[in-house]
Amino acid sequence: MEIAALVIVTMWGWHFTTDWTRYLLAIGLPVVAAIIWGVFRIPNDPKPAPVEVPGIVRLAYELFLFGFATWALHNLHYTMASYIMGATTIISYTAGYDRTLKMLRNKT
Repeated sequence: MEIAALVIVTMWGWHFTTDWTRYLLAIGLPVVAAIIWGVFRIPNDPKPAPVEVPGIVRLAYELFLFGFATWALHNLHYTMASYIMGATTIISYTAGYDRTLKMLRNKT
């Protein structure tokens, strides 16, 4: 899902404008999103946390990224794909409720 979200953010950045800024958005947005994803982690995550943040902050960022990707698909007129992305996000967090609860209980 993370890679799909980054690809969608790239697509949206490319189609958002038609001038030279499309290159900046198509490259910059997914790079910034990936850096934030990789750097800000909760304590006791499977991978070490370069910067530890409370679980609610991490959960909010994850939901923001997937929510933005869902909205971006809709904005690009990929309506069915946006429904699928939104449903996949909901199903993933529901099925992985134990991870979601772990993040909500985790404080730095």
